[in-house]
Amino acid sequence: MKKSSKGNAFDALSRRTFAKVAGVGALGAAMAPFVAACQKAQDDTAGVGGSNGRGEDNSQVIIAMGTGNEPAAGFDPFFGWAASEHSHEPLIQSTLITTTVGMDFEDDLATGYEVSEDGLLWTLTIRDDVKFTDGEPLTAKDVAYTLNGIKASEGAEADLSMIREVTAPSDTTVEIHMERPYNALLYTLAVIGIVPEHAHGSDYGEHPIGSGRYVLEQWDKGQQVIFAANPDYYGRAPEMQRVIVVFMEEDAALAAARSGQVDMAATSAVYSGQAIEGFEILACKSVDSRGISLPTLPPGGTTGEGDEQAPTGNAVTSDIAIRRALNYAVDRDLLVQNVLNGYGTVAFSVSDGMPWSSADMQVATSVNEARRILEDGGWAAGADGIVEKDGVRAAFELCYPANDSVRQSLANEFANQVREAGIGITPVGLGWDEIYPRAYTDPILWGWGSNSPAELYSLYHSKGSGNFPLYTDSIIDGYLEEALAAPTIIRSFELWKKAQWDGRVGVAPQGAATWVWFANIDHLYFKRTNLEVAAQKLHPHGHGWAVANNVDQWRWRRGA
Repeated sequence: MKKSSKGNAFDALSRRTFAKVAGVGALGAAMAPFVAACQKAQDDTAGVGGSNGRGEDNSQVIIAMGTGNEPAAGFDPFFGWAASEHSHEPLIQSTLITTTVGMDFEDDLATGYEVSEDGLLWTLTIRDDVKFTDGEPLTAKDVAYTLNGIKASEGAEADLSMIREVTAPSDTTVEIHMERPYNALLYTLAVIGIVPEHAHGSDYGEHPIGSGRYVLEQWDKGQQVIFAANPDYYGRAPEMQRVIVVFMEEDAALAAARSGQVDMAATSAVYSGQAIEGFEILACKSVDSRGISLPTLPPGGTTGEGDEQAPTGNAVTSDIAIRRALNYAVDRDLLVQNVLNGYGTVAFSVSDGMPWSSADMQVATSVNEARRILEDGGWAAGADGIVEKDGVRAAFELCYPANDSVRQSLANEFANQVREAGIGITPVGLGWDEIYPRAYTDPILWGWGSNSPAELYSLYHSKGSGNFPLYTDSIIDGYLEEALAAPTIIRSFELWKKAQWDGRVGVAPQGAATWVWFANIDHLYFKRTNLEVAAQKLHPHGHGWAVANNVDQWRWRRGA
């Protein structure tokens, strides 16, 4: 075994303790803009005891989230709770580690770890003083049961395919045996809630037992969920004793805020200019990127497994000149200002601002350059101004989820912008059950973004789950595979960057140009002015539960 020493959070395979480790050097500078990411977050020392504006119990808070945030299968990590596409802390269950506002790692159940030289064995030590809410002790066997169970569960969303088996040699020792080196494992472990082997059954999602900060008090399906503080929690006692989450569509949440029925309501840039008495906008920075996948294959193929095949290919976007021109023709600053009302930042990749992002992904807006690229690629303007080549007209449909007002506006503004370069886009709002069958044939306006570099693998590796463009390049695959197998995350940064552009190949706009990225959206909420929300981590994709990661630290201001 290799002994480890303290280092920053991204030196993920070279230290033994997680506790309160600060970022250093260039990494600290890279993350600095995201520390205390919420504009309105405060660190006042006042405790509970103020007014919550409703004349009710001031040790509770009511949060309105979108209906899509209700966990369909309940609060079971085996079926996607917390460790899903929209990852967040599970609240009810404890995790082995947690991440801080500055995206360092801290201990939770685990107090340290070691990794073998070949990266194929992780050994973690866990606390011996933690109990589940039914009074039974939490041991390493519960950790092994949880990780093995999630790996085997068809309903799980957490990717544990890199793990072969998890064992528990003792009550306080966990051994994770890997199929392959994977230095980003800690990011996944930070959102997987540990469940009790003795009390995990088919009804666990509705009646979860955990060891986290809260217990599930009540779940009225389709309406609300109520959490109460866990009186036996081993960590810092929650300041907010009761948390009520109501599930509402955007318009209904806005109305609930206006009528004073909720203390915080998720909203979007479309509504951000509205004023609600006693409320203000809470703007949380994110890596929640909006971008368009561009199919790279010509039409006529299929992809899938067995009988489950989907059509592939697009006659327009399969031409690399079209894909590159789209990247130059879009004015991202205008999208942020006109569509997001300034609540966001321009994006050139899915990882802008992170240590593994590449400056080579950035391009300056230039319609003239887009036209030059098209002309050099053999595209010539037709009678209506839309360019054509070999009988193919540069026009296509752009699909977006019909219930997302921001994506609708982004799609329409983008279509208006690129029309000037000679490319015709028709935005089409659809349900997800209609979008997914078209994911390999049509450009789709997606939302992506994670606090882990593994997101790059998902989107750009030939076997990545998010590689909807179906682009394959052995050199890019090699960089991505090397990055995950690097002995430390820090040493993987240059490899992630090379996959984006190494001077000759990559997914950058001057390379394969498999995506057009628009912006990282701020996650917006109307909140009561006297509700003090603790400083937020950089939010991943998914507008909902991430804001509640530290709800236990929220407070009502005194004297309001």
